[in-house]
Amino acid sequence: MSQTHYIKPGRLDSVFNGAVGWLARRGISLMGTAELSVRGRTSGEWRSIPVNPLPYEGGPYLISARGHSQWVRNLRAAGGGRLKLGRRTQEFTAVELPDAEKPELLRIYLERWGWEVGRFFGEVNAKSTDEELLAAAHKHPVFRITVSG
Repeated sequence: MSQTHYIKPGRLDSVFNGAVGWLARRGISLMGTAELSVRGRTSGEWRSIPVNPLPYEGGPYLISARGHSQWVRNLRAAGGGRLKLGRRTQEFTAVELPDAEKPELLRIYLERWGWEVGRFFGEVNAKSTDEELLAAAHKHPVFRITVSG
């Protein structure tokens, strides 16, 4: 599994993420967004970023459109985190899925949020074949999360 694929956010992306995170902290979800917080693997401090939790069988799931980002690396190390929308905070544990289990989840994710994240998937989109999605799966970590309590 290649853990080097990562598309770093540009300045405009950072402004957009900041605005979406601000809204999520106030209870306003844009198309299903929430704020993900994970402890930093080196600092131990909470780090936050807006995400699109994907509700699906056995989920919800967190999918990294940008690849092996800092939140992905932190989540791997921490094994869990919390999702926040307004005053509602959900603690969770996370299990990373193997590539073979990702194609259908990537398809559903792209059907729902392709307009927002499609540019990070290159030639792959919601209409791609299972084989094409599987070939791109190593670039996009997927975690099944289990909410505590």
